[in-house]
Amino acid sequence: MTERRAIWALLALNFFMADFQAGIGPFLGVFLQQHGWQSGLIGTALTIGGVAGLLATAPAGALVDWSSDKRMLIVFAGLATCAASALVLVSQDFWMVAFSQAATALSAAALGPAIVGMTLGIVRQEGFGRQNGLNQALNHAGNVVGAALSGWLGLKFGFVAIFALAAAFGVLSIASVLLIPARSIDNAAARGLEGEDTNAGVSGFRVLLTCRPLLTLGVALLAFHLGNAAMLPLFGMAVVSAGKGDPASFVALTVIVAQGTMVLASLIAMRAAERTGYWTILLVSFLALPLRGYIAAHAIDYWGVYPVQILDGVGAGLQSVAVPGLVARLLDGTGRINVGQGAALTAQGVGAALSPIVGGWIAQAYGYPACFLALGVLSVVSIVAWVADKRELDAACGPHGAVANPTP
Repeated sequence: MTERRAIWALLALNFFMADFQAGIGPFLGVFLQQHGWQSGLIGTALTIGGVAGLLATAPAGALVDWSSDKRMLIVFAGLATCAASALVLVSQDFWMVAFSQAATALSAAALGPAIVGMTLGIVRQEGFGRQNGLNQALNHAGNVVGAALSGWLGLKFGFVAIFALAAAFGVLSIASVLLIPARSIDNAAARGLEGEDTNAGVSGFRVLLTCRPLLTLGVALLAFHLGNAAMLPLFGMAVVSAGKGDPASFVALTVIVAQGTMVLASLIAMRAAERTGYWTILLVSFLALPLRGYIAAHAIDYWGVYPVQILDGVGAGLQSVAVPGLVARLLDGTGRINVGQGAALTAQGVGAALSPIVGGWIAQAYGYPACFLALGVLSVVSIVAWVADKRELDAACGPHGAVANPTP
């Protein structure tokens, strides 16, 4: 009964945290644009926040591994995210916005590994693949609901209502995590160890540098997110600036289409991982970005949101299941699973942090079509790295049940 209650509360947490985890997310660009900001300055502010977050991801993972109360980590991170988002309403001064984004990113750095750690602690390694897939499906579903409500509230009451909705989802997330019984979380299993002692058998941090599949994954993720992260807010800004859509409702639609696709993609990835493993899943996710960039460059119109954001959903949805699952398998037995999750998030964060400033200035100098083409091409690096190291990755990315240990 305790485990069942914990799993239902965990699913509720993943649903509600979706709308507040990144503050107001893609709505921020349009919000600042309406307050006189240009794309280059918006990209710079977002990049400052992203850099602060990526510096914290690996230490946050280590904190999750060390902590014996992962629920409180999520509570504190949730409160900080809500407070940071509210700052943007108080002032649209550049440094205030940059500080807000940095605080949001720092909080998000702890949320990802904490959710993974709690999930491992509740269902153990053997149940992680399936539970993580369900977590991600509920998280994407929460994004769909949150975006739909944000679009409607923004259209009716303005951007203040969008901030209020994010805060409400934050409160519900905190309530959900507190419903998870503390005794249902095995802190040794949560970091990839067996037995009661959460410190016995812990590997050194060097394991992150000697695990070749993990390094290849990091390179591929960095290149992918360098091209992918800025495309959604820039596409929304391109369509709105062309007079093709209402700011709040159009941005909401971009999120709904992408996140709706991610629900299906995450469930497909969960099933595919059990049958064929992770290599093909991740290759398909990398292949989606060049096509997305090409379509975005030639479809700056209201209808373009559908193909552009469906492809976003395919790439991000597959990765949301495959990346945590693969890292958990690679580092099982080391006691460093959540540090590894933080390292993977760091690789994603480096790309995502640089993406807005790269995309923003390209858009400002050469226009949105050239920007989307340039961002799409960056994923070629991911594809080359992933295919070139296929032999090494095959053993690590096999179906669930195969043994995958870090390279000594």
